[in-house]
Amino acid sequence: MNDIVKQWLIDKRKQPISNDVISMEDIILFLAHVKAILFPGFVESVDAEDDYFINLLNTIKLELSNLLDVVSKIENMTFDNDKIINNFIDQLPLVEQTLRTDIEALYAGDPAASSTTEIILCYPGLTAIFTYRIANILYKLMVPILPRALSEYAHSKTGIDIHPGATIGKYFFIDHGTGIVIGQTCEIGEHVKIYQGVTLGALSLRAGQKLKGSKRHPTIKDNVTIYSGASIFGGETIIGNNTTIGSNAFITSSIEDDMVVTIQGQKKKHKPKE
Repeated sequence: MNDIVKQWLIDKRKQPISNDVISMEDIILFLAHVKAILFPGFVESVDAEDDYFINLLNTIKLELSNLLDVVSKIENMTFDNDKIINNFIDQLPLVEQTLRTDIEALYAGDPAASSTTEIILCYPGLTAIFTYRIANILYKLMVPILPRALSEYAHSKTGIDIHPGATIGKYFFIDHGTGIVIGQTCEIGEHVKIYQGVTLGALSLRAGQKLKGSKRHPTIKDNVTIYSGASIFGGETIIGNNTTIGSNAFITSSIEDDMVVTIQGQKKKHKPKE
């Protein structure tokens, strides 16, 4: 061991060390129990239904409280755990309703899906959407770190990167999904379909932290389909209603309603349905 390494190790011992870490196991358990209460029978067997749901809800509350305690130590902040937990629980019925629309969109849009059960159990797109919708609740409740930790778990599991701060409407469809990136200030309407390799990103991050709080990512209106490999950039970029973006298209400016955009940048109106 040379002198540089010896001095480096001495200096390391002087650094403050925190033993407060967000356990990946705790994140996985928390998400599993939330999924279990939203989709009974898909995560674990259900016995004595009345007690099951009450006990499961209490487990979720305890797990979230423990996670909040860790975050509060990491951030040196004080949270009103009871308020955050109660607000989180209050949002679960609405999240379930929204997820049901996502499942409906996935089943209606994918002829390879044999059943909604297959989608709930097997589809990475739904895993990413489910985790986003849970993380988004905590993001809106101004909880730091934890929402991103949840979304990064889904990212590592599915290859789909959805920032918890994004705004995503009902009937959201992700097919295949690997390589999708959806940025923090992205706004997505209802009945939107996105395929693998799509990026909804910022046009430039050269200004770094000076961009914090600004609208950096595109707005996608209702009934838009974005095919594989397409890239759409910029906070002022708006993709209009009923528009189709072709594979590998590169877009940095707004597209009006009812358009078809190809890789060559050509645009044309949708043909009316006969």
